Amino acid sequence: MLKLMKASRVENSRSVKLFEGERALVFTGIFGFILSAGIAVYMFFQGAIILPEGNLKDAFSFNAAIGIYILSIAAILPLTSLNTKKRKIVRWVFIITSFYCYTIETMQNFRGIIPRFSRQGTVVDMAAGILFGVVSLVLVILAVYLSVHFFRMKKPFRRPLLIMGVRYAFISVLAANIAGLWMILLQDRLIGGGGNVIVLHGIGFHALQTLILPAWLLEKAQISESFKKGLIHAGGIAWMLMIVMISIQTALGKTVFQLTTFPILACLFLLIWFGTVIVTCRLLLKCKRELTVTAEVLE
Repeated sequence: MLKLMKASRVENSRSVKLFEGERALVFTGIFGFILSAGIAVYMFFQGAIILPEGNLKDAFSFNAAIGIYILSIAAILPLTSLNTKKRKIVRWVFIITSFYCYTIETMQNFRGIIPRFSRQGTVVDMAAGILFGVVSLVLVILAVYLSVHFFRMKKPFRRPLLIMGVRYAFISVLAANIAGLWMILLQDRLIGGGGNVIVLHGIGFHALQTLILPAWLLEKAQISESFKKGLIHAGGIAWMLMIVMISIQTALGKTVFQLTTFPILACLFLLIWFGTVIVTCRLLLKCKRELTVTAEVLE
């Protein structure tokens, strides 16, 4: 009886909105895209390479990646059950670390210095790179903290389909963070003859879009809850297995862009995930058509 009463209270309470109360985080994320756009314009006229070791393509992609990551965090942070004080701390740590990353990545590449693993920089540049590593560790700790929080949230909670998608996404984010630590230990992104850890790092973080968006869309579909959950589980598991295949191929020191066993399996799992997205979109279109027909009949 107590569980039913609790569920009723959750069901009747105001549904939490994505991005709610996270204007500062949203601005921080958008700022990354503004920086990337400015760098793109500069590269168009002046080129990407700045001697001795700077590459503005890295700054362009990094700032855009941080921007989309922070926007994703801004979207899901309202789904947490963190109290106001803890949520404020998490928000501002994300903001401060993001702006440090934006600054160092952009400024150092424009100076012709690799921000993290420079072999040409001064002692100050080395110190900035070490601090960059520390900031990266802070971002890892924040991701772990949010992961643990989402997995410890107990039912009933609002927007359960989104919570499912977020949980799968954070497993992938943890894999991405492990890849980031891997690069710090290597002092490079390359391993073996063709392995590139940055591929695993980037794909892992994109789960915050690829696994959460379908869950958000399924909230709007007028079908059974069990089928919705089945689709989310299928997509999430396929994505995780793809991450495993990419991890193995990278650890072997081989590129993921070759037609061998593990990349082929990764592609198959990616197609399974994509299949769940297509099914989700088709269901939404079908529901929309049915609602349109119903409205026409009622008129």
